[in-house]
Amino acid sequence: MALSFCGNDRSINDRSINSYSVEEGVLNNGCFVDALNLVPHVFLLFITFPILFIGWGSQSSKVQIHHNTWLHFPGHNMRWILTFSLLFVHVCEFAEGIVSNKEMLTNHLHLFMPAFMGFVAATTSVVYYHNIETSNFPKLLLVLFIYWVLAFITKSIKLWKFAEHQVGPQHLRFCITALLVVLYGLLMAVEVNVIRVRKYVFFAKPQKVKPPEDLQDLGVRFLQPFVNLLSKSTYWWMNPLIIGAHKRPIELKKIGKLPIAMRALTNYLRLKDAYEDQRVSGWTPPPPPPPGDADGEGGWVTPPTPFRYLADLLGFARPLCISGIVKYMNTTDINNQTSKSYTCVYFMSSTELLENTSVLAVLLFLALVLQRTFLQASYYVAIETGINLRGALLAMIYNKMLRLSTSNMSMGEMTLGQINNLVAIETNQLMWFLFLCPNLWAMPVQIVMGVILLYYLLNVSALVGAAVIVLLAPVQYLIATKLADTQKSSLEHSTDRLKKTTEILKGIKLLKLYAWENIFCDSVEETRGKELTSLKTFALYTSMSIFMNAAIPIAAVLAVRQRQPPPDQALSPALALFHILVTPLFLLSTVVRFAVKALVSVQKLGEFLQSDEIGDDSWRNGDMSVFMEAGKKTPGGVTINRRQPMRSQMDNYEQPPRRQMRPSETEDVPVKVSNGSFTWGSNLSTLSDINIRVPTGQLTMIVGQVGCGKSSLLLAMLGEMQSIDGRVHWSNKNRYSVAYATQKSWLLNATVEENITFGGPFNKQRYKTVIDACSLQPDIDLLPFGDQTEIGERGINLSGGQRQRICVARALYQNTNIVFLEGILKFLQDDKRTVVLVTHKLQYLIHADWIIAMKDGSVLREGTLKDIQTHDIELYDHWKTLMNRQDHGLEKDVQQDSQTTLERKTLRRAFYSREAKNQMDDEDEEEEEEEEDDDNMSTTTNRRSKIPWRVCWCYMSSGGFFMVFLMVSSKLLKHSVIVAIDYWLAIWTSVKTTGTDDSHYLPVFIILCAAGITLCLITSLTVEFLGLSAATNLHHNLLNKIIHAPIRFFDITPLGQILNRFSADTNIIDQHIPPTLESLTRSTLLCLSAIGVISSITPFFLFTLVPLAVAFYFIQKYFRVASKDLQDLDDSTQLPLLCHFSETAEGLTTIRAFRHEARFKQRMLELTDTNNTAYLFLSAANRWLEVRTDYLGAVIVLSAAGTSIWASGYGFYSGGLVGLGLTYALTVTNYLNWVVRNLADLEVQMAAVKKVNSFLGTESENYEGTMDASQVPENWPQDGEIKIQDLSVRYDPVLKPVLKHVNMFIEPGQKVTPRCLCGRGARLLSAGKIVIDGIDICKLPLQTLRSRLSIILQDPVLFSGSIRFNLDPERTCTDDRLWEALEIAQLKNMVKALPGGLDAVVTEGGENFSVGQRQLFCLARAFVRKSSILIMDEATASIDMATENILQKVVMTAFADRTVVTIAHRVHTILTADTVIVMKRGNILEYDKPETLLEQEDGVFASFVRADM
Repeated sequence: MALSFCGNDRSINDRSINSYSVEEGVLNNGCFVDALNLVPHVFLLFITFPILFIGWGSQSSKVQIHHNTWLHFPGHNMRWILTFSLLFVHVCEFAEGIVSNKEMLTNHLHLFMPAFMGFVAATTSVVYYHNIETSNFPKLLLVLFIYWVLAFITKSIKLWKFAEHQVGPQHLRFCITALLVVLYGLLMAVEVNVIRVRKYVFFAKPQKVKPPEDLQDLGVRFLQPFVNLLSKSTYWWMNPLIIGAHKRPIELKKIGKLPIAMRALTNYLRLKDAYEDQRVSGWTPPPPPPPGDADGEGGWVTPPTPFRYLADLLGFARPLCISGIVKYMNTTDINNQTSKSYTCVYFMSSTELLENTSVLAVLLFLALVLQRTFLQASYYVAIETGINLRGALLAMIYNKMLRLSTSNMSMGEMTLGQINNLVAIETNQLMWFLFLCPNLWAMPVQIVMGVILLYYLLNVSALVGAAVIVLLAPVQYLIATKLADTQKSSLEHSTDRLKKTTEILKGIKLLKLYAWENIFCDSVEETRGKELTSLKTFALYTSMSIFMNAAIPIAAVLAVRQRQPPPDQALSPALALFHILVTPLFLLSTVVRFAVKALVSVQKLGEFLQSDEIGDDSWRNGDMSVFMEAGKKTPGGVTINRRQPMRSQMDNYEQPPRRQMRPSETEDVPVKVSNGSFTWGSNLSTLSDINIRVPTGQLTMIVGQVGCGKSSLLLAMLGEMQSIDGRVHWSNKNRYSVAYATQKSWLLNATVEENITFGGPFNKQRYKTVIDACSLQPDIDLLPFGDQTEIGERGINLSGGQRQRICVARALYQNTNIVFLEGILKFLQDDKRTVVLVTHKLQYLIHADWIIAMKDGSVLREGTLKDIQTHDIELYDHWKTLMNRQDHGLEKDVQQDSQTTLERKTLRRAFYSREAKNQMDDEDEEEEEEEEDDDNMSTTTNRRSKIPWRVCWCYMSSGGFFMVFLMVSSKLLKHSVIVAIDYWLAIWTSVKTTGTDDSHYLPVFIILCAAGITLCLITSLTVEFLGLSAATNLHHNLLNKIIHAPIRFFDITPLGQILNRFSADTNIIDQHIPPTLESLTRSTLLCLSAIGVISSITPFFLFTLVPLAVAFYFIQKYFRVASKDLQDLDDSTQLPLLCHFSETAEGLTTIRAFRHEARFKQRMLELTDTNNTAYLFLSAANRWLEVRTDYLGAVIVLSAAGTSIWASGYGFYSGGLVGLGLTYALTVTNYLNWVVRNLADLEVQMAAVKKVNSFLGTESENYEGTMDASQVPENWPQDGEIKIQDLSVRYDPVLKPVLKHVNMFIEPGQKVTPRCLCGRGARLLSAGKIVIDGIDICKLPLQTLRSRLSIILQDPVLFSGSIRFNLDPERTCTDDRLWEALEIAQLKNMVKALPGGLDAVVTEGGENFSVGQRQLFCLARAFVRKSSILIMDEATASIDMATENILQKVVMTAFADRTVVTIAHRVHTILTADTVIVMKRGNILEYDKPETLLEQEDGVFASFVRADM
């Protein structure tokens, strides 16, 4: 019988022994014992297969859950680990049986068949268990319990009989059987534990289990914490998402919500408790990363450590297996020690199995699979921990930010940029530090184990190679330190550049009309130059770092080879070990760098968390406990369940508790200030001796000149200022009921409706009333989606007036008892609420029920208008004079309607142009798609999986063709040389062992090593400088295109979109694409060279490569599409989070006034969790890819080893070459996933290049004229004569003309006021066919024309720097001229009082000056130029009437001999002009002196003036 179960061997001492004989007892027959071991396996298969395949599904669980992942049986992970161990031992048992069987005369099936059946049964058991678990039917587990008991008994009998017949640990079969007994015993114990806990059998009342809250929530889609161990380690649960992405893009809805344990709230409560505990214990610095868990389950950084240790230890099994394969490949003599005293079969020794090359190849494969699995597990756990910490820190920062003192923000101690840096940079630094933390603990293990194994392989020579690596490690550390410093410097320059660019874009209209764009552009280019210098240094150090990483192993091998040639079997493992040793030393520098950054981030966070908060003596915070404090530990010992926070905690988090009423609160008036003195944080008092009251249900106006403290008084009542003395008293019913609208409009990045309702319930009737009262309906009708249109920084560009009206509507819509308005002109006339209005426009005083007049930070007078008229006649007369009451009465608000109409025209034009622009863009995109899809790849799927080669080529060409050629050629040459070094070394070692003369090998080897080391440096430099060259050219072209684009471009393009090109996209081009490109080319060439080496050594390997290549193609194809979607989701969810922080910081006073902190915090938590969800899914997708490519690499190693062993059996190859092939196969495992990852990353990053390129097509303004600049007289225009002849002007080629055949003549020195009744025609006098002082301006160069005119715009724009820089950025004027301009603008005394005078600091946007003062600086700026033509566009809109009257007189005297064109809406301003031009719909209706026009009773101008009387 060739295949008999017990074999057919006979003949011992001339006696025939039958293998089936039971003469000495049944259990003494080894074959029978092996057959007995088959019984449990057959039993399990016989019982479970019907249950699995016939349908136990009808026994469905009564508990309904959403996901099939409910892990509700105790000991789940232990069961999976024990089952995997059982499978591994069965594989060893099977291998031992096969090898032993070869030593027998006939086949003995009983040696390996029980092992095979055990393997099948163990696999079936885990499949069976998984199905029972997900169906929640534990009674069927009784089958497994019986199986484990039977298997334990039969294996114990076998072990007992082995021991009885002197078969001991020296025999491999005994060791395997003992291991199986232990494993079956442990699995039996697991089943007993399930019975004990769940009580599903032998107990009267089975335990009822409630499913976890996460799995009952249909929205939770991140299942990593809930799936079984196999799915968890291979990310199998991600398959539907990643494969489905190929057909349909991944959307936010598809990735759902995070589990409770991973949400920002849960982790915030843990971090806050740890932080508070440390503060209580006297440790004052703020949160470290990383404090320990609040629930005592270990620190933040410990979970990934065990996985990392296991992965690193298994990593050293690879060189040992290669060493064994090379060593035993040609060995055929095996010590045949057989024992027939018991089973009449051969017993293998414990060490003999490890001398079998096929077994070593399988062990190498298993070691690789396990090592990469543990490594990916450690990566995932570290990333999850880092994301949890980031979410907690963001919640902590936000909570602190909402309590920040207003003075911190206004005085510049805490800027918006600093808060944005904390959110966008510092929290990410701490997160990345946690990602890298496991390396910190793993490095010593890797280094010590590596040196020990090298010593084992190379003896003393190992110490020479290790010494080379260790000696070069400080150089790496130095490079890493320099890298960190350079990166910091680069970041500072980048921030400075972005700040300047933002200022340019916000003030682009002013810069163009003053012809200053080139000055500011040069300033940006100068900063960019410094940034590029830092980037060049960074590129150099990065190249050095990459060079060191590649060159050190070569240097180490050269040093070893010089001293003593290693044995044949030690060469390849030594190479692999040198590479392993370099990795921790290379990472050490990176980890140290990130550790330093993390410490700096901790320090910055500490300073922020300890900064001043709004005063405790105010009604604003005092005893108020914001909802984030709800998780605080109480004396009663309330603890927080980390995985499921109590529902009450969630409720408390969302609703702030109300504090107890204070004795000082009173009911008689809503607000009262007694003996109040307030400051913004300095020692000087801003407001002093304040005693006021605000009457209930009336309109109170706070009036006074610019800078007298009106707005400060409002903020003091709201509790935003620091109180020096006195109290603010609020009545109980009004304390939580304040609506507030500031002078500086503040909008959310949301729809118009959401901005108005502001989180309140939608009341259609009230909403309509407010819209009508604020005249918003015409504006809403213009918007593309009505009141559902997104506005804010990321939405539609609204004008200042439109933004202001929405802010007023927000304040009026709220159902509050008190409304605070700052500088607002509109309010509900029939509103019965208490309204406080801050204004400098005295014409509205007749509407006031109560007036508070202020002067120099004190209350000048309080009372009704009649009281002031009676008791303070002087003040009343002064007001009358300012209001020009004698001639025109109190001016009405009619002119505002004209201004509103003007803004709507602007908005309408913007949308027309934007629609035309979008239509053209869509047509261009369609053309591109048609060109790309000529090869029948027009489906969505193929388009999404296609690599954007055109954009890549555009990027490469920006870097320069020479650099591209240099990079490609040097890369190919470098990898060829490295392969040559290893190949030469392998041949040399083989020759050395044969005793042949090898003297000529050494010089060639040294030359190759030197060439390899040099090329390492050259290649890394070429890639870095290619990227740098591309970044330089792209930014330079982008800046020039944007800065020279027509003003129309900025009207139709959102500011946020342009800024993104200079910030996020430029950053990607500068710092992300070059390393990705370098890594991609290096990884790809390493993999290709490895496959080439293996194929040249073992051509049979190519047959196995075909299916592997197909598998790799599909893996990368699916992953790239899913990765791109998830990266887009990560980016798109990060932007709203950052914007939420920014808009909250900008609107702190408004949010606190409305008492909406809780809602904003809830929104922040939602945005944080959404972003963290996208990031976690992206991380899980990366792990999904890496696990599969790692397993693919392991199969490549197994294939290479298998084909090499098979071929060497026929004497084809030497051991040295086979070892070299296997070493290269290992590199494939390391770099295969990086090829796909880098390809996916590069594809996403190239989108930045595409976006920048889309702006490079912007049409520039025509700066060239027919006249040369030198032909224009230096003093032109000297007289200021303006002739307009048949002028027609349109804003855009697709729009209708806004000026139609206009003819006009303005004499030198004349004061002209165009009055535009409808539209913006009055604002384009400087455009078109206009002749000034005899020169047609169309013929002039644009820069020359603009530099000779003085223009004052409506919106005040100041730039950060000094006052001198803001007045004269060209630095051409003397100090006397600057002081003269300031004197004209009524600013001289104020500027003299500032520290530094003309060199006093102006903060970003001029925030350290009031809006009125900013407008005066803009007036002074125009006066500095002293042009003969001055154009004033609503220049006095933000100035009080007293200052305006003074200015008008100064302008009339100081500019008496100059032409002044004033666009104004105030009647008294218009009537002071020499000539009035009345326009309607682009046509001139009336044109004459105001006196003449007033005489025409039926005239348009006369009727307008009468309406204003």
